[in-house]
Amino acid sequence: MRFYKNLLVFSLGMMSFSGNGQTPKNSKTMNEQTKNNPLLCDAETGVCGLPEVGNNDNISIETKEKSVKVIYFTDPICSSCWGIEPQLRKMKLEYGKEIDVEYHMGGLLPDWSYNSGGISKPSDVAHHWDEVSGYYDMPIDGDVWLEDPLDSSYPPSIAFKAAQLQSNEKAILFMRELREFVFLKKKNIARWENIALAAKKVNLDVNQLKSDYEGKAKTLFENDLKLARELGVRGFPTLFFVNPRGETQTVYGTKPYPFYETAILTVNPKATKAEFAKDWESLFKKYNSLTAKEFAELSGKNRKESERILDELSSQKKLEKFTTKNGSMWTLIN
Repeated sequence: MRFYKNLLVFSLGMMSFSGNGQTPKNSKTMNEQTKNNPLLCDAETGVCGLPEVGNNDNISIETKEKSVKVIYFTDPICSSCWGIEPQLRKMKLEYGKEIDVEYHMGGLLPDWSYNSGGISKPSDVAHHWDEVSGYYDMPIDGDVWLEDPLDSSYPPSIAFKAAQLQSNEKAILFMRELREFVFLKKKNIARWENIALAAKKVNLDVNQLKSDYEGKAKTLFENDLKLARELGVRGFPTLFFVNPRGETQTVYGTKPYPFYETAILTVNPKATKAEFAKDWESLFKKYNSLTAKEFAELSGKNRKESERILDELSSQKKLEKFTTKNGSMWTLIN
């Protein structure tokens, strides 16, 4: 089925949101910097911005069997995109039968051939990442920009497109591994050896990935960049929720979960929410690794209780805890 109507964007608003509910003291400075530099993500709006804006006229979108297509523009090093992982995971558990999430890369950092917004070199990003980690309540260690900085986000983006050629499901797991590598483990995911390691962990064919990475995946990545321009994507994360009639809702930036649910129900009022098991074993069988914020979002428990439960399971050797200077992640021990 194709949507022959134009892809119309009806914004759900730009409500300020941060993971810990606090307003940044230097938000004005951050806002001014983000306007000029895409790599600086605005913690108040939850957006890693882009300098150019296109338009969304005359775009036809294909859907599969499901009633709502979610067109998700992201980037492997987008800290705001890492910030919506809890909401995105919950959305998939509750509305997975109703939605088809389609991942597109946006090209956040082409290279370092610019100087704007107070950012001219990788080390300028380190403090910023440490700062936004608290806003999203998701562990991010900015020291990667001091110890082994990335030259560009294009290599992991192209690798993701190569992974999609093998399996959409594995590609999403691959993206998660890449993000855990860069945000928590301070690994430069622009380096092929780290890309290959992440691919191996999710059982992708690494040789095939390398071949596609050097070949057809580059064209697929360029197509994503073109689509982003045509749809007027101004930053990441951007999610378009589209029904078969071409009616669209847009969630722009990191927002609380009700924004995503409202978008689904607006384009498909008949969408039904599925119940899912919220005990720790069921959640970790579905998602092999969880942060405290993610566990709280999915289990329905408060943030403090969530961390206590996870720490207790870690002490019982049921989960492995990985700790950074800005928070932790727990992984199921098989």
